[in-house]
Amino acid sequence: MERRDFIKLGSAGMGALMLPISGTAISADQLLDKPMDVAYKKKLADIALNAAKAKGATYADARIGRYLNQFVTTRENRVDNIVNTESAGIGVRVIANGTWGFASTSNMTPDSVAKTAEQAVAVAMANSKFQTTPVQLAPVKGVGDVSWQTPIVKNAMEVPIQDKVDLLLSVNDAAMQNGASFISSRLFLVNEQKYFASTDGSYIDQDIHRLWAPFTATAVGEDGFKQRSDLGNPVGMGYEYLDGLEKDKVRIQGANIGYNNSYDMVEDAAAAGKQLQAKLKAKSVEPGKYDLVLDPAHLMLTIHESVGHPLELDRVLGYEANYAGTSFATLDKWKSGKFQYGSDIVNLYADKNQPHTLGNVAYDDEGVKTKEWDLIKDGILVNYQATRDQVHMLGQKESHGCSYSQSWRDVQFQRMSNVSLRPNDKDLSADDVIKDVEKGIYIAGRGSYSIDQQRYNFQFGGQLFYEIKDGKIVDQIEDVAYQSNTQEFWNSCSQLAGKSDYRVGGSFFDGKGQPSQVSAVSHGCPTTRFDNINVINTARNV
Repeated sequence: MERRDFIKLGSAGMGALMLPISGTAISADQLLDKPMDVAYKKKLADIALNAAKAKGATYADARIGRYLNQFVTTRENRVDNIVNTESAGIGVRVIANGTWGFASTSNMTPDSVAKTAEQAVAVAMANSKFQTTPVQLAPVKGVGDVSWQTPIVKNAMEVPIQDKVDLLLSVNDAAMQNGASFISSRLFLVNEQKYFASTDGSYIDQDIHRLWAPFTATAVGEDGFKQRSDLGNPVGMGYEYLDGLEKDKVRIQGANIGYNNSYDMVEDAAAAGKQLQAKLKAKSVEPGKYDLVLDPAHLMLTIHESVGHPLELDRVLGYEANYAGTSFATLDKWKSGKFQYGSDIVNLYADKNQPHTLGNVAYDDEGVKTKEWDLIKDGILVNYQATRDQVHMLGQKESHGCSYSQSWRDVQFQRMSNVSLRPNDKDLSADDVIKDVEKGIYIAGRGSYSIDQQRYNFQFGGQLFYEIKDGKIVDQIEDVAYQSNTQEFWNSCSQLAGKSDYRVGGSFFDGKGQPSQVSAVSHGCPTTRFDNINVINTARNV
């Protein structure tokens, strides 16, 4: 579809373009319908809790959710698809006979809700025949009636479709005008309207917004093709992230990209076109040992894979192995109090309260108030990520607040929190991190990656690679990937930039579990240096 034809269709033609991904396909204006009245949600939740207790549950929680998604996809000068979905229902989780049970329904009448709660108890009773140790829940004090909303300036769901299409097609044009042969650009918007109630006495209403604006540009040359994806961040923000209402940027190799609260997608695409032409001509890396200077737009993925996943307690205990395996960071290492996960300047922490992040909420899906806690302190492994029914295994009495479910129909379980690397106490710049590097490589953007089932041995690529000589960034190079293991890599960390360089990246669709669920999580860090890392050449003709 050409742009002019799309605009002529207007809202009357939207239905033909809408295909359901999950839930029910709806029109753009229906996305703006008012959510269910809070008082009615509380009434339904109480029906569920009371029905569960009447059937013998010693604990119950109910999650009423309305999940809205909008996806806009374009390629070059055309609109490929626009999808709006809505999914709504209630999930009830209980403990009966010391065992978990769960059931859900999209029929939110009082009778249906009560029967769903009774079904959850019946599931727990049946499961209890096979469970020898009862569930132990860390205590949570009920908070009564509270509400929280992602602090957005401009609700992305309310922005006209035409404005979004205009932005994406402008992005495509900028890339094509500056050297790209092809480009696809997308806009993913999520609004989770979540209500949680429990027999602990909490009634928590949360309105959560997330946004991601990725693109992939391709340039074709005589010897093949090169690709460069966006350097922006998926965020827990509104449309202000894209339309320049929040001015706070950082320059990375010629492109003003998002710091934490703004993203010039058009300028990033224009830079991508130019960088693709340079990629086609760039020399291939010489394999060997290099000092690596990793930009936050790259390092966030290494943090995700080598710290976030292996410090999920269910993986450590071997209870979870889907998608990302188990973990080398076993309890004996933590109990020793001496396991050197990284060098003494490495401090990694979990925090679901960090503004603009994908995981930013006030309460998790167990009604636990979210917080910040250390995972790696001065290089030493000090903690994990755990939920209400896990922390007793660590001798702890308070949940970390990292339980999440992707929808009302799925049971909540332990998911990765925002996991970030603390910046240097001194406010050093990226140039300060680079200046002492004699032979190194600067890497920006996330690329291909591979890590083993213990989250230990790994290989990472990237989007942009620049040679560093005698403290200066010089030529753009290609075909770079680095190999290491988690402990060796983080112990090679020798310098970090400061707070003004700290940026947040993230994963919008992080998979876990069987049946699988996705969650969104962010990782912040400054520009960081790692010494004497093995670099290989990934070119096919080498």
